[in-house]
Amino acid sequence: MSSPITLEALTILDAIDRRGSFAAAANELDRAPSSLSYQIQKLEQDLDINIFDRSGHKAAFTQAGKLILERGRLMLELAGSMVEEANIIANGWELDLTIAFDGIIPLSTFFPMVSALEKESQTRIKLQEEILAGCWESLNDDRSDILICPQIDSMSQDLKIEKIGQLSMIWVAAPEHSIHKRNADFNEETRQKHRVIAISDTAREQPTMSINVLDKQSRLTVTNFAGKVEALKAGLGIGTLPEHIAIQLVEDGVLSYIDGAASQPLDIVMAWKRNQMGKAKSWVIKYLTKHWLLR
Repeated sequence: MSSPITLEALTILDAIDRRGSFAAAANELDRAPSSLSYQIQKLEQDLDINIFDRSGHKAAFTQAGKLILERGRLMLELAGSMVEEANIIANGWELDLTIAFDGIIPLSTFFPMVSALEKESQTRIKLQEEILAGCWESLNDDRSDILICPQIDSMSQDLKIEKIGQLSMIWVAAPEHSIHKRNADFNEETRQKHRVIAISDTAREQPTMSINVLDKQSRLTVTNFAGKVEALKAGLGIGTLPEHIAIQLVEDGVLSYIDGAASQPLDIVMAWKRNQMGKAKSWVIKYLTKHWLLR
């Protein structure tokens, strides 16, 4: 059985409440006041409910009428969102797009891209931080659509992978850390004597990875990149940071470079599945290839 409540009727009720009268609502909707009055009276008859109390000088919403108005506004909002989302999809743009990135890449790197895409489409963007093997797992398991992270040796043939930049990883520690007082070279034997700060891999099913962590080395594992920086600043261990981040922290005096430690270059790649391409995904790939900042 169909409901007598239509989106048109709900639109009229919303306009009457916002504008304060039938006449003002009719003017907004470019309708005759008598047309609005007839439609509301018919709705009241069909529902057998008084939506308006007409006993006073000015018609006012009854309690039942207020309920219909409030719930009706939710329906109007949902209907508007549905049409908007349908238009996005109909024009070839994805409704949602998830971009996964390794935690060593600053979140702010993607902000210009988000602003630029907003001028092209209403696609909703999710920026999702992952770590190590969790990056590739998110793409393989369709938890992300595009991945930005360091290159690894073994990668799926189903993926399209393109190098877009390079980062240098620098060994650092707090200025007062004992690593700065050593006499020995900075080699594996020296590293074994000092706790390393690591970030936990976000992989759920795949074997986890670790970088710059020796098997028998003491370690402190944190859950994200910000936690690693704080642990290093607190003097809890040694570790590597991207050069563009390490430089500022060293200049601020909260970290120091470890003498004798060579920088480690990392190729940064963008990866995606070849068989799942929409306009937003294609646009983001082209944009990041052209405008990638961390080179």
